[in-house]
Order: sequence, then structure tokens, then C-alpha cells
Amino acid sequence: MFLEVVLPTILYIVAITLLIVLIVASLKVIKLLDKADRIMDNVEEKINTFDSALAVMKSAADGIANISDSIIFRISSITSKLFRKFKKEDKKYD
Repeated sequence: MFLEVVLPTILYIVAITLLIVLIVASLKVIKLLDKADRIMDNVEEKINTFDSALAVMKSAADGIANISDSIIFRISSITSKLFRKFKKEDKKYD
């Protein structure tokens, strides 16, 4: 008699308690996900505002790199011409 009445009652109480705990936990998880979604949206907005500034910086850096490359190329070509000239003069004296 004890097992037929009390045990099912205890199991029902445990099941109801577990269901309530799961509902509360799922509500907290939903709130946490909403907060995380808002944070991600905020971060995305801030990143998008920096995109234009980064694009300007990238184009400026590319321009500076192109200018420095052309200057270095000119200097190296001038030095190589000078060395060729000196080598030709050395061969004449030999």
C-alpha cells in the first residue's frame, strides 16, 4: 500500500519540481541570450563605424608604400648604374 500511494506521489512531486526548475533555467538562458545578442549588435555597430576610418588609413598606407617603393627603386637603379660605370672604367684600365 505504501509503495502504491506514496512512491507515485513522490515521483510526481519530483517531476513537477524538475519541470519548474527547467522552465526557470530556460527563461534565464533566454534572457542571457538576449543580452548577448544586444552586446553583439552594439559591437557590430562600433566596428562598422571604424570600417571607414580603417579604409582611409589603409589607402594612405598603400599610397605611402607605393611612394617609398618608387623612391627605393630609383635610388637602387641610380646606384646600380654608378657601379656599372665604375666597373667599365676599371676594365678600361686593366
